[in-house]
Amino acid sequence: MTTTTQPTPSILGGDPVVTLDQVEANRWPIITSEDEHAVIDVLRSDNISIHPIVQTLEADFKSLTNRKFALAHNNGTAGILAGLHAVGVRPFDEVIVPSATWWSSVMPVLHCGAVPVFAELEPDCLGLDPEDIERKITDKTKAIVVVHLFGMPSKMDEIMAIADKHSLKVIEDASHAHGAVYKGKPIGSFGDVSIFSLQGNKLCPAGEGGIMLCDDEEVWENAVRLGHYEKLLGLESKNKYFAATGFGFKFRMAPMSAALAHEQFKHMPKRNKKRNENCIYLSKQLQELGIETFMATEDVTRVYFEFLVRYDESKTGLPIGDLAKALQAEGAHVAAPRYPLLHQQPVFTHGVWSKIARLPATEENPILTYDPADLPNTTLGNGSLLKLPSFPSASKELLDQYAHAFRKVLAHANDIPRTS
Repeated sequence: MTTTTQPTPSILGGDPVVTLDQVEANRWPIITSEDEHAVIDVLRSDNISIHPIVQTLEADFKSLTNRKFALAHNNGTAGILAGLHAVGVRPFDEVIVPSATWWSSVMPVLHCGAVPVFAELEPDCLGLDPEDIERKITDKTKAIVVVHLFGMPSKMDEIMAIADKHSLKVIEDASHAHGAVYKGKPIGSFGDVSIFSLQGNKLCPAGEGGIMLCDDEEVWENAVRLGHYEKLLGLESKNKYFAATGFGFKFRMAPMSAALAHEQFKHMPKRNKKRNENCIYLSKQLQELGIETFMATEDVTRVYFEFLVRYDESKTGLPIGDLAKALQAEGAHVAAPRYPLLHQQPVFTHGVWSKIARLPATEENPILTYDPADLPNTTLGNGSLLKLPSFPSASKELLDQYAHAFRKVLAHANDIPRTS
């Protein structure tokens, strides 16, 4: 038995330590009467399909990122597809992408007829590894999709330098990173295009929605042409001649969603600050226990769309799955990350992707095969992550209870039952 001053873990018969209510502490989104009134105002207008509130929201995000052009979409996935189309991704082009991300960052590549090429993540901020990006570049590479995973800015200096060196386009998926800053520049201001998701659990929730941003008017018009036929007649370029049909998609954002997002945007800095304060407060206690918490460096401001920590089970001998079960018994809401690695999914390993992309196998362009054993660093790293609540409204007392749960379980690591 372990000799320790810590009380017995709940999983071994002790009392749980996380006893405070967590419903309100972790409730998201936070909806107020202001949000309700804003949505009702649109509903009572005569413009519930096309309404100026959408342009107001676009202006919000141009201000956030210092971008010249913004285009609201019905979701972030549509925004990514529009961005890929807008920068000229075409059939048989290769696009370097991460595997540890939500599928929306990758699957739109297929609908451009292009080929996803998965690259490793680096361990510091879980962004694409610049060295592996270099290794994966071929004469067919057209673009890189960068994801600021869970609100941690990727290494944009190095990635942008690689893109410039090889004349590649950068699609910046900022769906987790509203308000994050990298070396003095807002996240969302780096790529040829950038996209923010406004899905219901994001930092600026609209229920559903997305914003695509860029600085190049031609790129913006290309995105308009794909999914916003109603804007084409107002253009001065040849694109206005496509106003009767567009390019076959309808991606405009619902005004009720835009109204909600606009109100949420007003409160986003304050709410981001509260999340940051809470997650940093707990992070400092967890780091004392040897747990990596992805704290931001001095030149980076991260945000906490989700609060992930890295646990090295070799230090304690307690498998991460058993650690999670013991913490859950204490009342802590912890879990493995919710994103399965995409390169290991049947759509890629069984060759379905090429059918979605409508790519025939040719001698010049053989069909790429994906091996689940690829990306060993990403696979190993993903298996060491533990997800905690992001604590949008938590008290210090609740955070201290979480820290106590970790201390208690780790102090009894040798005694915790092994089931993993």
